[in-house]
Amino acid sequence: MLLRALSPADLPDLDRIQASCYGTSMLESTSILADRLLAAPDWIWGIQDDAGLCAYLFTYPTHQGRLSPLNSGFRPAPDGDTLYLHDLAVHPRARGLGLPQRLIRQAWARARKAGLRHSALISVQDSEHFWATHGYRTRTELDDHQRACLASYEQSARYMTRLLD
Repeated sequence: MLLRALSPADLPDLDRIQASCYGTSMLESTSILADRLLAAPDWIWGIQDDAGLCAYLFTYPTHQGRLSPLNSGFRPAPDGDTLYLHDLAVHPRARGLGLPQRLIRQAWARARKAGLRHSALISVQDSEHFWATHGYRTRTELDDHQRACLASYEQSARYMTRLLD
């Protein structure tokens, strides 16, 4: 399995994987995905097997405490201190192969190289336990803007952070 950077040529596969992992209320538009690929090309990876792209991770550098609402563009911060993991998805045919861990390790290595000290994400679809096993902890003290960002997802969305060591 090949871990590689993604490009706009991958958009059909990204849409297919997204549709296999999320309900319709959580799907993000192809144009938003394309904008993100252009905004943060060094921060977005996928894993390809013999059948094509089977997993992806969208990330970007930001500042601690800044959340991304669902279906919004990325605004990478060149002077950021935090790696933001926006979307991790694995096609059902590739589950159980450790692909999320490979993608997460890739992102953390890139973040450390860039001097980022923290990582953050929004946990959806009851994935809080999965992220906790990777050292993320839920943050409950949120300001109004952060709560509004969480509200753009589903009811079980949680803001989670961790230190990068």
